[in-house]
Amino acid sequence: MKNFEKDIEECLKVLHSGGLILYPTDTVWGIGCDATNEAAVEKIYALKQRPDNKAMIVLLADERDVLKYVAAPDLQVFDYLEKATKPTTVIYKGAIGFADNLVGADGSIAIRICEDDFCKHLLKRFRKPLVSTSANISSQPTAKIFREINQEIKDGVDYICLLYTSDAADERSSVDLGGRRIIKKKKNTKRHVTQEITTKNEIRQT
Repeated sequence: MKNFEKDIEECLKVLHSGGLILYPTDTVWGIGCDATNEAAVEKIYALKQRPDNKAMIVLLADERDVLKYVAAPDLQVFDYLEKATKPTTVIYKGAIGFADNLVGADGSIAIRICEDDFCKHLLKRFRKPLVSTSANISSQPTAKIFREINQEIKDGVDYICLLYTSDAADERSSVDLGGRRIIKKKKNTKRHVTQEITTKNEIRQT
């Protein structure tokens, strides 16, 4: 728990200062920042060399957060999410309180309620939504494991969180990096499947 807490504290310091973190999610390694901070979001676009008209996913801790950041969401979505067996991203209309450069031209925002223990704990402590975008330069392959992440990405963030990650070094079950133990953990890296369930919301499964 000591190392878990250390990573949480370091991530919080960076997020509150408008910086970027490299962290494990319930899908793949992600670059993250405060989703309400426009300057921080712009740093991610610049690091990924990605046009700012290509939206990024936002992570929230639970359904109550969706009600806070989305105007009148279709509640049928929550019924669908309860039955989902894979990490699922929902595109909502009526985004509230997000950085302008995260929100689509139609006012939409892509949100995933994160089930990963570390991410959920971080989100609850941060009390704001987190950007979650794949840790790669735009147009390059998505890094499924830590050692596939481009060095430019690693050098471009302010903190790298390595706790509870299977893919941090090599094929070993665990490795110690600066006092932090890296533990094997499978990631779900399946492609997005899009299914429209209402006129207001779009479901994408990761």
